[in-house]
Amino acid sequence: MTEISPLATTIGSRIEKLLALQPPGRSPLQPFYTDPAIYAEDLERFLFRHWICAGHVSSLAAPGDFFTVEFAGESVILVRGRDNEIRALANVCRHRGSRVCLERSGNTRLFICPYHAWAYHLDGSLRAARDMGPEFGREDHGLRQLQVRIAGGLIFFTFADQPPDFSAAQEVIATVARAYGWETAKVALRKSWRIAANWKLAVENYLECYHCGPSHPEFSEIHSNDQSPEKVADLFAAMQAEAAAQGLDLPETDLWGIAAGEGREPVWCKRFALLDGARSGSAGGEPVAPLMGQFTRYDGGTTYLNMGPVSYSLSYPDHTVIYRFIPHGVNECEMEILWLVHGEAEAGRDYDPEALSWMWVVTSEADKRITEDNQKGVNSRYYQPGPLAVMEGRQRRFVEWYLAGMGRAAD
Repeated sequence: MTEISPLATTIGSRIEKLLALQPPGRSPLQPFYTDPAIYAEDLERFLFRHWICAGHVSSLAAPGDFFTVEFAGESVILVRGRDNEIRALANVCRHRGSRVCLERSGNTRLFICPYHAWAYHLDGSLRAARDMGPEFGREDHGLRQLQVRIAGGLIFFTFADQPPDFSAAQEVIATVARAYGWETAKVALRKSWRIAANWKLAVENYLECYHCGPSHPEFSEIHSNDQSPEKVADLFAAMQAEAAAQGLDLPETDLWGIAAGEGREPVWCKRFALLDGARSGSAGGEPVAPLMGQFTRYDGGTTYLNMGPVSYSLSYPDHTVIYRFIPHGVNECEMEILWLVHGEAEAGRDYDPEALSWMWVVTSEADKRITEDNQKGVNSRYYQPGPLAVMEGRQRRFVEWYLAGMGRAAD
């Protein structure tokens, strides 16, 4: 019988009391953003149970290609094997626990631990361990493998032994990917912003556009996200008609948060119209790259996709931005963006990297600032959970989903 530590009992009881005190329809109580012990429970009760986007398959084009992902103190190697399969390996040597792979990305025949030179095949199996004696079993000491799913060219992994069913999310992602050409796309740019704030504040900020008008004038000049549906009904109808005329299959899906039900990975897909004849997410709404996927012309719209708790995307006909939110500590996280473009597009010839990234660079710099200011206020003795506006509906649903997850005992 497994014994429950007094510390686990204490934090479990504390979370139960906080959940009982949590006012409905408001932002979470202060400890959910500031308490290191609750942050540790965030990982075990919520984040580590779900699927996380690691990147795009174009980053693993050939056997031996690899890149590493850091997430909440864990390190994972994503690698394409000699059998062409993509695997996720825990970056922890089976000898004494050293990090095996210290490079961010590259190509290799073997992973060799820099500490004592244990060598691992690309599938994680142990190839050699020096001077371990005749009774040592190499077959019992391979790198730990994590579960992997490929959906629409995106690579997902999970820390969970029994993760949520990914099939519904995979189908929705594949539908969006077909329209926008993700499977044959490539990563044109990758940028990240380190944010001195709890990861939930960064995610909540992404999910709502109540702040878009005050904080993102560049975004609001061409996007309709902060407009009422009535004000942009004609633009939305024109966008849908143009998409239908091109034979694009982009159904809206709402299996987000608690609505996904137990045992299924949440996914949400919604279309928004662009304003004033804008065609892409750029300065002035001008095209910035070749059309992708099934698009033969611009449809005047965008498609948003939420995939689990920390993986999101926004697609225009000529490029897609993939958002990854990465916790690093109770008051530190990272927001990473990958820009996908047509697989045959070349920088300098088909797109200007600065023009391609401009919109989401200026927006992300503002998001970093306002999220850090948000954390400073949440840290105050005067912080109280405030009421959420109608335009913060997705944020509210995320908060409710997160709190429901925190109500489950850690494994």
